Amino acid sequence: MNKFDKLYKEFNKHGGILRTSELNDIGFSSRQINKLIEDNIISRIKHGYYELLGSTFPEEAIIARLFPQAVIFLESALLHYDYTDRIPSAWQIAVDRNSAKSKYKIDYPLVEPFYLKPNILEIGVDSIQVAGVTVKIFNRDRTICDVLRYENKLEREVVSNAIQRYVNDRNKNTRRLLEYGEKFKIQNKLQTYLGVWL
Repeated sequence: MNKFDKLYKEFNKHGGILRTSELNDIGFSSRQINKLIEDNIISRIKHGYYELLGSTFPEEAIIARLFPQAVIFLESALLHYDYTDRIPSAWQIAVDRNSAKSKYKIDYPLVEPFYLKPNILEIGVDSIQVAGVTVKIFNRDRTICDVLRYENKLEREVVSNAIQRYVNDRNKNTRRLLEYGEKFKIQNKLQTYLGVWL
């Protein structure tokens, strides 16, 4: 297998994103990486991260490669669970509030980071596989809690749609929803919005 075959294979294996060290591991020096950029084979997304030009990888896989600790959040999670028809203008991701804000300033894919306390960031995280990449996402029960917590940042229609679809979802876990509600101190909101169905 020649170096270019190996290059394409590695990009495909890692959701379309490779780090400098991964390019080095398959035999590309800094000079050769710059040549790949000049020849429009790859492009630099941010410092130390490259994508294969002309490839179409799911954006959530790219986000997970760029920000492995980030969790798909709020409206982006609602879209994944089919709790909304609205596509957010940027990927909403939950990140550690102690992380550097500058690292999320990228042109593609567009991300809207929400800076959360580390202990809150750990509640209700699931993993899904997208194009061979592990992507972190809050589970459906945690996502509904987030909808109620960030209700004032969302359109009323998005909130009511999400709640209605959650109620009708056979995969919901109301016990877990109530547990999270307690942790986030939103039991009253849960009772108001979902009391009839709980």
